[in-house]
Amino acid sequence: MRIAAPREVWEGERRVALAPETCKKLVKAGIEVAVERDAGSAAFLTDEQFKDAGATLESDVATLLGGADFVFKVQPPTDHPTAGRHEAELLKSGAMLISTLLPTRNIDAVRRLAERNITAFSTDCIPRTTRAQSMDTLSSMANIAGYKAVLIAADLLPKYFPMFMTAAGTVFAAKVFVIGAGVAGLQAIATAKRLGAAVTATDTRSVVREQIESLGAKFAGVESAEDAQAAGGYAKELSQEFYRKQAELIARQCAASDVVITTALIGGVKAPRLITAEMVKAMQPGAVIIDLAATAGGNCELTEPGQTTVKHGVTISAPLNLPSDMPLHGSTLYSRNLTTFTLEFWKDGKFNLNLEDEIIKGALITHGGKIVNEAARKAVEGAA
Repeated sequence: MRIAAPREVWEGERRVALAPETCKKLVKAGIEVAVERDAGSAAFLTDEQFKDAGATLESDVATLLGGADFVFKVQPPTDHPTAGRHEAELLKSGAMLISTLLPTRNIDAVRRLAERNITAFSTDCIPRTTRAQSMDTLSSMANIAGYKAVLIAADLLPKYFPMFMTAAGTVFAAKVFVIGAGVAGLQAIATAKRLGAAVTATDTRSVVREQIESLGAKFAGVESAEDAQAAGGYAKELSQEFYRKQAELIARQCAASDVVITTALIGGVKAPRLITAEMVKAMQPGAVIIDLAATAGGNCELTEPGQTTVKHGVTISAPLNLPSDMPLHGSTLYSRNLTTFTLEFWKDGKFNLNLEDEIIKGALITHGGKIVNEAARKAVEGAA
């Protein structure tokens, strides 16, 4: 089997789906690995490192993708600026692909992959089980996003994060409020605490209270018999009464906070609107909101995805791809996830496509010329 990793052409993407350290593991397992020249340059991974790891280098992307049995990518296939064709069309019929497809959003890519008879896996659909934990790119990349969000907030905030006792008097610690205690939220809490902030966090899932408090933050939650813990560890939708109480809690916390970091997603893909324009108006001048749900529309009503704006004296930053801002570790961790996935099913010198396996079944989007993931199929049909 030949695995190929092309240079990412998605605007702003600096990561590469394969790193030299994991190339070695794949080659050792008897897998041939090919990488496009300069594929890792934006992530400070050199062609020499890939060659030393046993990979061959290809200059022509059409040759690279057309000769691959399995393609590793970070972003979904898109129009290639130099090849003059869509990346999905460059893949050979019957090949496999794994990337962060986000299939209900990237409908055109999914449709093209099915038409090309590609067996496509989406890393964001890998089940969140103990067995699949080391393959979970969402968690790996969310960890980076939570960390970077705090650093951005500290840069934008016109105050210190920690408390300082100086000859000129005491400066009190910044107050940080984190909405959502998934991987990104927990990392944001931990990073803000390391910088000396006073941190409060909330989540609709009561089970995460202990995790929040174990990091030294205060938990602020709605008293309710409802619980938003859904299958796979994601949050699910609750009653309107619950959301009314939650809105009141969020309004109080936002008004008292210097920094608000939002990470809330429902089902891993849908961003609920939690911070209204009125809540922003009530915040302190100079306060900062970092909206990590911007790729799904944002948790704040005034969020402009991909932009940093100032509304009512509050700076609202809505980054779309923070893992790309840490491309070296972003590439390394992503590559480890994909390599673990591949080697999990590498048996007797071939990839064992067991359609009954829960991981394969969960991650599989297109196969045999069809869209086999129900949510993706409905999205494509709805768009048509």
